[in-house]
Amino acid sequence: MPEDLPGDPPGDLPGRRGVSDARRVVVKIGSSSLTTAAGGLDADRVDALVDVLVKQDGRQIVLVSSGAIAAGLAPLGLPRRPSDLARQQAAASVGQGLLLARYTASFARYGRRVGQVLLTSDDTSRRSHYRNAYRTLEQLFTMGVVPVVNENDTVATDEIRFGDNDRLAALVAHLVRADLLVLLSDVDALYDGDPARPGARPIAEVAVPADLDGVDLGRAGRAGVGTGGMATKVEAAAIATGAGIPVVLAAASQVADALSGAPTGTYFAPTGRRSAGRLLWLAHASAPRGSVTLDAGAVRAVTEGGGSLLPAGITAVEGEFTAGEPIELRDETGRAVARGLVNFDAREIPQLIGRSTRELARELGPAYEREVVHRDDLVLLRA
Repeated sequence: MPEDLPGDPPGDLPGRRGVSDARRVVVKIGSSSLTTAAGGLDADRVDALVDVLVKQDGRQIVLVSSGAIAAGLAPLGLPRRPSDLARQQAAASVGQGLLLARYTASFARYGRRVGQVLLTSDDTSRRSHYRNAYRTLEQLFTMGVVPVVNENDTVATDEIRFGDNDRLAALVAHLVRADLLVLLSDVDALYDGDPARPGARPIAEVAVPADLDGVDLGRAGRAGVGTGGMATKVEAAAIATGAGIPVVLAAASQVADALSGAPTGTYFAPTGRRSAGRLLWLAHASAPRGSVTLDAGAVRAVTEGGGSLLPAGITAVEGEFTAGEPIELRDETGRAVARGLVNFDAREIPQLIGRSTRELARELGPAYEREVVHRDDLVLLRA
């Protein structure tokens, strides 16, 4: 049976006044806060961020940094961020080295070392890879190294991308058992409308999701050279707070205040408790490779009874996948009700459909007397 990772503190974390007490902090900074108007890295902006981070005495900092693609634009003579994946990956390949070199030099002014950690969602949705990422980051902490995390844009495909570093930061915060997530942007807070228009008001605190009712996230701010806007930041905040981690959204220039607990930016209060480690990754980071359709009884067993998915409850299979990959579990209308790690290849499942595990074991051998998706490798999806 899969085991959870160690070190998960119970219960919710304190409110904004407890931000200053956070011992392990994930700080995410966007491309637009690190680059010049021409797209190259701004050394002064990088140094200003590092100047604050190195003064966080007694804290362990994980820096999730965008900027690889943006840093690669100028050296490659690209006037703007390309829209096609191949040129994005080329820019990331050139820019990632420049980005890490800049951080290495900046932290070295204080005698601090940095370590690069590049992730794709495929690396982190599988249990063994998830545990390896956890151990690597823990070892970097032990050795006094500042992890600098980014999506591995040079190899990620559309199917295995996190999509934006805000979401990546929220998932990393859960992975390392962070006490706080700070999202830095070129916008100083979440606004109730377009911050460039008169009358738009900043939102100081989001205590519950209902506090965002009526807020037009599509107009609440967007970075110029990055992939994410305010909607992705709110989504990231929801992932983190739903796992018991408070979030502060602020401008990059306000990072010192955001880390100190001063009333700056927007504070998102925790709304849930920490869940089993991999399940958050499975719900938010994995791209399903296929799907199986469940009959009504199997849907109830999975969603209401906390049961595993057995072959007898499957009516159809779609896609090409291998054992250990994530798939969607759908009801008879096609609605995805859960996601899980499958125990069989797609080509094996047609012969299992509608049959009991005992019958399959008699005919095909004891290896087939098991669940298609075990309940420990399954997460329910919100309606």
